Amino acid sequence: MLKLYKPTTPGRRKTSVINTKDLSSVRPEKKLRVIKKKKAGRSHGQITVRHQGGQEKRYYRLVDFSRNKFDIPATIKTLEYDPNRSAWICLVAYADGEKRYILMPEGIKKGDKVLSSQNKIEAELGNRMPLKHIPLGTSVYNIELQVNQGGKIARSAGNAATLVDLNNGLAQLKMPSTERRMVSENCLASVGVVSNSDWRFVRWGKAGRMRHRGIRPTVRGKAMAPVAHPHGGGEGQNPIGLKHPKTPWGKPALGVKTRKKKKWTNKYIISRRSKKRKKK
Repeated sequence: MLKLYKPTTPGRRKTSVINTKDLSSVRPEKKLRVIKKKKAGRSHGQITVRHQGGQEKRYYRLVDFSRNKFDIPATIKTLEYDPNRSAWICLVAYADGEKRYILMPEGIKKGDKVLSSQNKIEAELGNRMPLKHIPLGTSVYNIELQVNQGGKIARSAGNAATLVDLNNGLAQLKMPSTERRMVSENCLASVGVVSNSDWRFVRWGKAGRMRHRGIRPTVRGKAMAPVAHPHGGGEGQNPIGLKHPKTPWGKPALGVKTRKKKKWTNKYIISRRSKKRKKK
C-alpha cells in the first residue's frame, strides 16, 4: 500500500513511499548480514557501468534462495524490509533452531508455518517443492532453472509465474514477461506471489531519493558534444542525424536483439515475450 504526504515542498508533492506498518521493527539478524561494499560502477578506477555512485550505507541480508532444509517445519518470526531488493523478506526459525532469511510471499503473516520438501506436500502459501507436485494453474515464485541451482527467476516484488502444463518430465511455465518456457519438473518452486506488489507504483519524487539508491543522473546523448556521443552535436533541437540510435561506443541500441541465436536453452522456450503495443 502506498503512503502519500502533504505537499509541503515540490519534492513531497510528487513523492510516494511504500507503507511498512505491517513489517517488524527489528534490526536484521546479526549472523545473517554482511557489509555491502560500494563499487560505484568502477573496476580498477575505470568506469565500467555508468550512472552508479553514492547510495546509503547498508547491510546485505543473506537470503536463502535454495531452501534446502527439507521436511523440517519453519515458523515465520519477523517480516522485514530489505534495502537491497524490491521484495520484502522474512526471518524463519526451523525446528532444529537454525534461522534463515527467505523471500516473503504476499499474504503471509508472523507465526505462520512453511515447509520445504522434495516430496509432495500441501500447496500452501510459502511452501516449496518440485514443480511436478504443484497443481496446474498455481502461481509460483523463486523458481529454479536447473535442479539444485537455487531460485533464479520470479524473485522481484509482485512477480510470479504460472504453472501451465506437465509433460515428458518438463514443466511449462508462463513467465511474468508472458514468455512461455519449460524447465525440469524436478526444479523447486515456492507457492505464492512475491510480496510488496505496489513497488512498481512508487513515485520517487526528487533526484535525492535516486542518489540514496546509488543511481546517478543520466544525460541524453543528444545533449552531448560530438566527441562524447554519436548523437551529439548540432544546433538547438536537432535530431540525432542517424538512421538508427547508437550507444556511446557506436553500437546499435534500442530494440536490438542481444540473445545468441544458437543459445543452448532456446529449445526450452516455447514462445518469447510479447511486445507491448504503443497506445495511439
